[in-house]
Amino acid sequence: MTPTATTYDFSTRAIHSAYDRQAHQGALNPPVFWSSTFAFESAAQGAARFAGTEPGMIYSRVTNPTVQMLEARLAELEGAQAALAFGSGMGAITSLIWTLLRPGDELLVDLTLYGCTHSLVNHFLPQFGIVTRAVDFTQPHELLSQLNHKTRLVLFETPANPNMRLADIKAVATLVHSHSSALVAVDSTYCSPYLQQPLTLGADVVIHSLTKYINGHGDVIAGALLGSAELMQQVRMQGLKELTGACLSPMDAYLVLRGMKTLAVRMERHCQSAQWIAERLAVHPAVAQVYYPGLPSHPQHSLCQQQMKLPGAMIAFELQGGVDEGIRFIDALKLFTCAVSLGDAESLAQHPASMTHSTYAPEERAQHLITEGLVRLSIGLESADDLWCDLQQALKRQHRL
Repeated sequence: MTPTATTYDFSTRAIHSAYDRQAHQGALNPPVFWSSTFAFESAAQGAARFAGTEPGMIYSRVTNPTVQMLEARLAELEGAQAALAFGSGMGAITSLIWTLLRPGDELLVDLTLYGCTHSLVNHFLPQFGIVTRAVDFTQPHELLSQLNHKTRLVLFETPANPNMRLADIKAVATLVHSHSSALVAVDSTYCSPYLQQPLTLGADVVIHSLTKYINGHGDVIAGALLGSAELMQQVRMQGLKELTGACLSPMDAYLVLRGMKTLAVRMERHCQSAQWIAERLAVHPAVAQVYYPGLPSHPQHSLCQQQMKLPGAMIAFELQGGVDEGIRFIDALKLFTCAVSLGDAESLAQHPASMTHSTYAPEERAQHLITEGLVRLSIGLESADDLWCDLQQALKRQHRL
């Protein structure tokens, strides 16, 4: 029997769900189906599959057996009716938006978004007659003031990239559903399904960059949407198949499936090390402010305890010297790698204002609560002691402490 949500723990399902090895001659690991197209037994069967009245494969841009296995396992772990895999996280977001929004529609987003998402919704969607409104999702009255009959989609991240702001998923979903017909989409990339499950809190759609924690090894670009079976099928046949073509290759799907097997143990280690390091950064004299949901000083610390299993492994902080000191600090690191992305086994450090969020103009960064001197750390799986020693030497070198 394939493990299900009612019979096995998360870590067991991450390894076993959605794969019947007896259907593949007992192979321990699932096969990779290297085929762009799939044969029909008859023209009538082909017509039925295109019409959606008969299940089965058509073409690997629509789905593929290896990709389908990944989608089923993701849905199982997230508690969703269905999942839809893409060639990138941005492929997932754009496919959702192009499926749901039309000229004249409005999109409501939080103040802080990943740089490419911000660029899409604020710099490109207006060219197609779609209005984007940004408000502070930590303030329900502001959110409510911007909802209207034209709002079709409400999109936010929690925790937000890069400043670690949290939004109350349940409160936002309840407010939006009580005052509009809009769908609520939550980018939960920072958490993975192991730490947070937005659908159980009332969201309609969950977004993941599978590149990050779910794959966890820095060797795949992939994304996913999760939600109702009806909506996922609509996005599959419109946003993915017709509008973006942002399909995931079977080999990349296999690699994500492989990475998912260790998701639970990796997230435990990531979070344990991040908490330990954040506590030490918070009392270091060279550090002006640390943003980590696991610290009591975080503005939404109590919310973190309510909607997240653990506080995550991303840390943002400000140095006393501001932007110049932040850049010099990153250059002084030896064990941390200066690179964008997150969720890898390797610990990464970057300066959002000049890297991931450089698509924001300086005044936009200020408006959207991203400071110029912010440093972002992705805490990996190395020894926490070694990571702290590296941070200490970089802080000491730059500040002569």
